[in-house]
Amino acid sequence: MIRLMMGTAMLLVLAVPSAPAGTKSSHDDPLRASARVEAPDAVAMALVAAARRQTWVPVVYSPSYVKIGYPMGDVPWYLGVCTDVVVRAYRALGVDLQELVHKTGVGSGDTNIDHRRVEVLRKFFARAGESLPVSRDLASYKAGDLVTFHLPNGNFSKTHIAIVSDRKSAKGTPLIIHNRGFGTQEEDWLSTEKITGHYRFFPSATRSAAG
Repeated sequence: MIRLMMGTAMLLVLAVPSAPAGTKSSHDDPLRASARVEAPDAVAMALVAAARRQTWVPVVYSPSYVKIGYPMGDVPWYLGVCTDVVVRAYRALGVDLQELVHKTGVGSGDTNIDHRRVEVLRKFFARAGESLPVSRDLASYKAGDLVTFHLPNGNFSKTHIAIVSDRKSAKGTPLIIHNRGFGTQEEDWLSTEKITGHYRFFPSATRSAAG
Protein backbone atom coordinates (compact mmCIF):
# COMPACT_ATOMS: atom_id res chain seq x y z
CA MET A 1 0.00 0.00 0.00
CA ILE A 2 2.82 2.41 0.94
CA ARG A 3 4.65 1.65 -2.30
CA LEU A 4 1.47 2.35 -4.28
CA MET A 5 0.99 5.74 -2.57
CA MET A 6 4.61 6.71 -3.20
CA GLY A 7 4.31 5.72 -6.84
CA THR A 8 1.16 7.80 -7.27
CA ALA A 9 2.83 10.82 -5.67
CA MET A 10 5.79 10.53 -8.03
CA LEU A 11 3.45 10.45 -11.03
CA LEU A 12 1.68 13.60 -9.82
CA VAL A 13 4.99 15.43 -9.43
CA LEU A 14 6.10 14.43 -12.89
CA ALA A 15 2.77 15.56 -14.35
CA VAL A 16 3.18 19.15 -13.12
CA PRO A 17 4.93 21.22 -15.85
CA SER A 18 7.98 23.08 -14.66
CA ALA A 19 8.61 26.74 -15.48
CA PRO A 20 11.09 27.41 -18.31
CA ALA A 21 14.62 28.12 -17.22
CA GLY A 22 15.25 31.77 -16.39
CA THR A 23 11.61 32.61 -15.64
CA LYS A 24 10.33 33.79 -12.26
CA SER A 25 7.20 32.71 -10.48
CA SER A 26 4.71 35.32 -9.26
CA HIS A 27 5.54 34.02 -5.79
CA ASP A 28 9.03 35.54 -6.12
CA ASP A 29 7.58 39.00 -5.44
CA PRO A 30 4.76 38.78 -2.86
CA LEU A 31 4.07 42.54 -3.02
CA ARG A 32 3.15 42.49 -6.69
CA ALA A 33 1.90 38.94 -7.02
CA SER A 34 -1.75 40.00 -6.76
CA ALA A 35 -1.29 42.49 -9.60
CA ARG A 36 0.06 39.87 -12.00
CA VAL A 37 -3.08 38.80 -13.76
CA GLU A 38 -3.52 37.91 -17.39
CA ALA A 39 -6.66 39.83 -18.30
CA PRO A 40 -7.59 43.51 -17.82
CA ASP A 41 -11.00 42.34 -16.56
CA ALA A 42 -9.27 40.55 -13.71
CA VAL A 43 -7.37 43.72 -12.78
CA ALA A 44 -10.61 45.68 -12.87
CA MET A 45 -12.38 43.26 -10.56
CA ALA A 46 -9.41 43.18 -8.18
CA LEU A 47 -9.36 46.99 -8.11
CA VAL A 48 -13.09 47.16 -7.39
CA ALA A 49 -12.77 44.57 -4.64
CA ALA A 50 -9.92 46.52 -3.05
CA ALA A 51 -11.95 49.72 -3.15
CA ARG A 52 -15.03 47.98 -1.74
CA ARG A 53 -13.06 46.69 1.25
CA GLN A 54 -12.44 50.32 2.19
CA THR A 55 -16.18 50.80 2.76
CA TRP A 56 -15.78 48.60 5.84
CA VAL A 57 -13.22 50.98 7.39
CA PRO A 58 -14.41 54.16 9.14
CA VAL A 59 -12.52 57.11 7.66
CA VAL A 60 -12.67 60.78 8.59
CA TYR A 61 -12.56 63.11 5.58
CA SER A 62 -9.46 65.24 5.99
CA PRO A 63 -7.91 67.21 3.10
CA SER A 64 -5.10 68.55 5.29
CA TYR A 65 -1.53 68.49 4.00
CA VAL A 66 0.34 65.66 5.71
CA LYS A 67 4.01 64.72 5.41
CA ILE A 68 4.28 61.03 4.57
CA GLY A 69 6.99 58.57 3.67
CA TYR A 70 8.12 57.74 0.14
CA PRO A 71 7.59 55.38 -1.56
CA MET A 72 4.46 53.58 -0.30
CA GLY A 73 3.63 56.51 1.97
CA ASP A 74 0.10 57.03 3.26
CA VAL A 75 -1.81 59.22 5.66
CA PRO A 76 -3.14 57.51 8.82
CA TRP A 77 -5.64 54.77 7.93
CA TYR A 78 -8.50 56.59 9.64
CA LEU A 79 -8.04 59.71 7.46
CA GLY A 80 -8.60 60.16 3.74
CA VAL A 81 -10.16 61.96 0.80
CA CYS A 82 -11.48 60.83 -2.58
CA THR A 83 -8.02 60.34 -4.06
CA ASP A 84 -6.95 58.14 -1.15
CA VAL A 85 -9.65 55.62 -2.09
CA VAL A 86 -8.00 55.29 -5.51
CA VAL A 87 -4.44 55.27 -4.16
CA ARG A 88 -5.21 52.62 -1.55
CA ALA A 89 -7.12 50.43 -4.00
CA TYR A 90 -4.20 50.33 -6.44
CA ARG A 91 -1.75 49.85 -3.62
CA ALA A 92 -3.66 46.71 -2.57
CA LEU A 93 -2.71 45.39 -6.03
CA GLY A 94 0.95 46.26 -5.45
CA VAL A 95 0.80 49.45 -7.54
CA ASP A 96 2.14 52.56 -5.83
CA LEU A 97 0.61 55.67 -7.43
CA GLN A 98 2.67 57.88 -5.19
CA GLU A 99 5.87 56.61 -6.80
CA LEU A 100 4.48 56.36 -10.33
CA VAL A 101 3.07 59.89 -10.27
CA HIS A 102 6.38 61.25 -9.01
CA LYS A 103 8.48 59.39 -11.58
CA THR A 104 6.17 60.45 -14.39
CA GLY A 105 6.66 64.12 -13.48
CA VAL A 106 3.03 65.17 -13.88
CA GLY A 107 2.89 66.99 -10.54
CA SER A 108 4.89 69.59 -8.66
CA GLY A 109 7.42 67.08 -7.38
CA ASP A 110 5.98 67.00 -3.87
CA THR A 111 5.64 63.31 -2.97
CA ASN A 112 3.50 64.19 0.04
CA ILE A 113 0.57 65.54 -1.94
CA ASP A 114 0.86 65.19 -5.75
CA HIS A 115 -0.76 61.74 -5.93
CA ARG A 116 -3.55 62.99 -3.65
CA ARG A 117 -4.65 65.71 -6.08
CA VAL A 118 -7.38 64.95 -8.60
CA GLU A 119 -5.95 67.11 -11.37
CA VAL A 120 -2.54 65.47 -11.03
CA LEU A 121 -4.09 62.00 -11.17
CA ARG A 122 -6.02 63.02 -14.28
CA LYS A 123 -2.77 63.90 -16.03
CA PHE A 124 -1.15 60.68 -14.86
CA PHE A 125 -3.98 58.38 -15.93
CA ALA A 126 -4.20 60.12 -19.31
CA ARG A 127 -0.49 59.51 -19.88
CA ALA A 128 0.04 56.10 -18.26
CA GLY A 129 -3.36 54.60 -18.96
CA GLU A 130 -6.20 55.31 -21.34
CA SER A 131 -8.27 58.49 -21.56
CA LEU A 132 -11.80 57.60 -22.65
CA PRO A 133 -14.65 59.80 -23.93
CA VAL A 134 -16.89 61.48 -21.38
CA SER A 135 -20.25 60.08 -22.39
CA ARG A 136 -23.86 60.52 -21.34
CA ASP A 137 -24.27 56.81 -21.96
CA LEU A 138 -23.65 55.53 -18.44
CA ALA A 139 -23.28 51.98 -19.77
CA SER A 140 -19.92 53.02 -21.22
CA TYR A 141 -18.48 53.25 -17.71
CA LYS A 142 -17.11 49.83 -16.86
CA ALA A 143 -16.03 48.24 -13.60
CA GLY A 144 -12.60 49.49 -12.57
CA ASP A 145 -12.83 52.68 -14.63
CA LEU A 146 -11.90 55.98 -13.01
CA VAL A 147 -14.25 58.93 -13.27
CA THR A 148 -13.59 62.54 -12.27
CA PHE A 149 -16.21 65.15 -11.49
CA HIS A 150 -16.68 68.88 -11.01
CA LEU A 151 -18.44 69.73 -7.75
CA PRO A 152 -19.68 73.32 -7.94
CA ASN A 153 -20.87 73.19 -4.34
CA GLY A 154 -17.97 71.20 -2.91
CA ASN A 155 -17.08 72.34 0.59
CA PHE A 156 -13.49 71.10 0.54
CA SER A 157 -12.77 70.77 -3.18
CA LYS A 158 -14.44 71.37 -6.52
CA THR A 159 -12.81 68.27 -8.01
CA HIS A 160 -13.61 64.64 -7.27
CA ILE A 161 -12.63 61.13 -8.37
CA ALA A 162 -14.25 57.71 -8.02
CA ILE A 163 -13.88 54.08 -9.08
CA VAL A 164 -16.72 52.50 -11.04
CA SER A 165 -18.16 49.41 -9.34
CA ASP A 166 -19.21 46.13 -10.93
CA ARG A 167 -22.60 46.53 -9.27
CA LYS A 168 -25.54 48.49 -10.64
CA SER A 169 -28.59 50.27 -9.31
CA ALA A 170 -32.13 49.01 -9.83
CA LYS A 171 -32.24 51.22 -12.95
CA GLY A 172 -29.06 49.69 -14.34
CA THR A 173 -26.74 52.61 -13.52
CA PRO A 174 -23.22 51.56 -12.49
CA LEU A 175 -22.50 52.33 -8.85
CA ILE A 176 -19.30 54.10 -7.87
CA ILE A 177 -16.97 53.72 -4.90
CA HIS A 178 -15.67 57.00 -3.49
CA ASN A 179 -15.34 59.31 -0.51
CA ARG A 180 -17.27 62.54 -0.89
CA GLY A 181 -16.99 63.56 2.74
CA PHE A 182 -18.83 60.76 4.54
CA GLY A 183 -16.28 57.99 4.42
CA THR A 184 -15.80 55.49 1.62
CA GLN A 185 -19.17 54.53 0.13
CA GLU A 186 -20.53 52.50 -2.75
CA GLU A 187 -23.56 54.28 -4.14
CA ASP A 188 -25.63 55.36 -7.12
CA TRP A 189 -23.96 58.69 -7.78
CA LEU A 190 -22.45 58.48 -11.27
CA SER A 191 -24.91 60.90 -12.85
CA THR A 192 -25.21 63.29 -9.89
CA GLU A 193 -22.51 65.80 -10.87
CA LYS A 194 -20.76 66.86 -14.07
CA ILE A 195 -18.25 64.26 -15.28
CA THR A 196 -14.95 65.81 -16.34
CA GLY A 197 -12.85 62.74 -17.11
CA HIS A 198 -13.04 59.02 -17.82
CA TYR A 199 -9.91 56.86 -17.53
CA ARG A 200 -8.81 53.24 -17.49
CA PHE A 201 -5.53 52.19 -15.88
CA PHE A 202 -4.70 48.51 -15.70
CA PRO A 203 -0.94 48.30 -14.90
CA SER A 204 -0.44 44.82 -16.36
CA ALA A 205 -2.11 45.80 -19.62
CA THR A 206 -0.82 49.34 -20.28
CA ARG A 207 2.50 50.83 -21.22
CA SER A 208 5.03 51.86 -18.60
CA ALA A 209 4.00 55.00 -16.71
CA ALA A 210 7.33 56.60 -17.48
CA GLY A 211 7.24 55.59 -21.12
